Amino acid sequence: MSVTERDDPFVLKTQDARGVVTLTLNRAHAFNALSEGMLAALQAELDAVAADASSRVVVLAASGKAFCAGHDLKQMRAAPSLGYYETLFAQCTRVMLSLQNLPVPVIARVQGLATAAGCQLVAMCDLAVAAREARFAVSGVNLGLFCSTPSVALARNLPRKQAMEMLLTGDFISAEEARERGLVNRVAEADRLDAEVAQLVQRIVAKPRVAIAVGKAQFYRQVEAGIASAYEIAGQAMACNMMDEAALEGVQAFIDKRSPTWAVAEPGR
Repeated sequence: MSVTERDDPFVLKTQDARGVVTLTLNRAHAFNALSEGMLAALQAELDAVAADASSRVVVLAASGKAFCAGHDLKQMRAAPSLGYYETLFAQCTRVMLSLQNLPVPVIARVQGLATAAGCQLVAMCDLAVAAREARFAVSGVNLGLFCSTPSVALARNLPRKQAMEMLLTGDFISAEEARERGLVNRVAEADRLDAEVAQLVQRIVAKPRVAIAVGKAQFYRQVEAGIASAYEIAGQAMACNMMDEAALEGVQAFIDKRSPTWAVAEPGR
């Protein structure tokens, strides 16, 4: 732990009876910068969610005025070496990929600025809801450090030229611009942010968990593949999904012109 760290928990976790897990970045004094400790704590919580069959949705939130200001630059400058930086960015990459690899959707609840790796964090979540006052930037270039790892996520959310403009200039965009460009799904007034997130959460938990898990996994596999491979991946996923009891019940309910009755999974199953 560096001298800049405190003894407060890096990440706060709550989970409700529906299986909705809220992970709150808890370094408000440091604008929730992704220190080594923060990354390790976030990784541990994501691993726990992945192993919990009762989880349904993750809401990634943050305390204080900023969502996440990127990496902890003071910590990064304390003992510079190529090996250290390679290890740090590998640790960060593992966290980012864990968000995508979770079997449940992850919603970013962005209440303030998200810069550099913080913007990357938003881009790696499946969905994002931002307060109108939130701002976004990949501003490393202003310090002579091109945001190469954030560019991986950014380029998978925004059209190429819009992503490159952000990366080359380091300029901020507003929450509304982020919505227009595809970085966030919805923008809400600050006092309506939780309600907007809750609306998305409720829409998701009303669906069968297995269908969501299968769909999320194949979605990311196929978007990284060529179109022929994408259709092969998607077709196999749909065939497997169709054999699940929830899908069979849903289709039969449609045929019968009634609402589907889905079994509620028992915790731990």
